[in-house]
Amino acid sequence: MNSIAGINIVRFVLLLLLQVVICNHIDFLGYINPYIYIIFIFLFPIREDRLVLLLVSFLLGMMVDIFSDSGGVHAAAAVSLAYARPILLKSSFGMLYEHQTIKFSTTDIGSLITYISLGTVIHHFILFSLEIFNISNILLVLQKTLFSSIFTILLSVLIIILFSRNRK
Repeated sequence: MNSIAGINIVRFVLLLLLQVVICNHIDFLGYINPYIYIIFIFLFPIREDRLVLLLVSFLLGMMVDIFSDSGGVHAAAAVSLAYARPILLKSSFGMLYEHQTIKFSTTDIGSLITYISLGTVIHHFILFSLEIFNISNILLVLQKTLFSSIFTILLSVLIIILFSRNRK
């Protein structure tokens, strides 16, 4: 097993544990919940096969669903995020993505925040749309998406900067 696979396995397990042990118990003001497990999907190696990302994202989402008793909404949202990832990478990083030279530890912070923000909003909108599943509650879906996204984006960017920036 190479070191990249090892790092990803550790990242998968740690983010899953953080999500189910800590983040699932945060329910600020009734509709603010951080979903930091999606950091795994954001940081998954770009050169890796896309099918592997889709399968691992499904597995990650399913594990969160099992621990949260949420019936598959996390799996669906995680796979949707993984599927949209190439578009998010291209719109956030442009030519760096075209040449597959993105290194999250050295990228410009603005591009990283754009990438995390777009992905988080997509994930959360799908998650809450499936969770609530009622068009008459669209304002609640949008409210939960907005506030949980802000909290998740702040935590995600903070975690990524703390653990992946080159230490100088």
